[in-house]
Amino acid sequence: MSLFYIIREPKIKLEKNPLLLLLHGYGSNEEDLFSFASELPDTYYVVSARAPYDLMYGSYAWYAINFDADENKFSDMNQASQSRDLIANFIDELITKYPIDAQNITLIGFSQGSILSYAVALSYPKKVQRVVAMSGYLNTEMARENFDKNDLSNLKIFASHGTVDQVIPVDWARKVVPALTDLGIPVVYKEYPIGHGVSPQNFYDFKNWLAN
Repeated sequence: MSLFYIIREPKIKLEKNPLLLLLHGYGSNEEDLFSFASELPDTYYVVSARAPYDLMYGSYAWYAINFDADENKFSDMNQASQSRDLIANFIDELITKYPIDAQNITLIGFSQGSILSYAVALSYPKKVQRVVAMSGYLNTEMARENFDKNDLSNLKIFASHGTVDQVIPVDWARKVVPALTDLGIPVVYKEYPIGHGVSPQNFYDFKNWLAN
């Protein structure tokens, strides 16, 4: 398998089960989002992937974030593109290895993981049907060229953000609504009075959204 991962198999086995693929944030690891795997619906395969770039013991990144002399932050787009395609390929590997319903795949990303979730879904909309994007933002430069020519009609997005997030400003997250609406993608967007994290209400709301 091209990415290291941990898995919770569905408690209710169907002929083919849906998949929730969890993508952690910068400097974290696969254990982070997996901590709420037991709370996720029983019919899903829950897979949490480890990002490929090693920062230091126990922390990983999907792509490097660098600072220039003026303290401007910028993303390593080459690494982001490689990770985007790695995730798309990893989805195929999971479908081959487990009885996963290829028509029912959801990416759940936090922070850097949610930025990449958008990029994977827009680039490969046949592979992903739903995205839960928490505490991230849409960077279309990370999607494949001409992604807007793809058939995006099957995509649905749940986006959420903390109003006092000091890592990724809430203004960046708010831009996702008009951007996705322009692409014809239905989006539910919610804000919570928290910083860079996932509140219990946020978790409850996206679980509800998944059930619909």
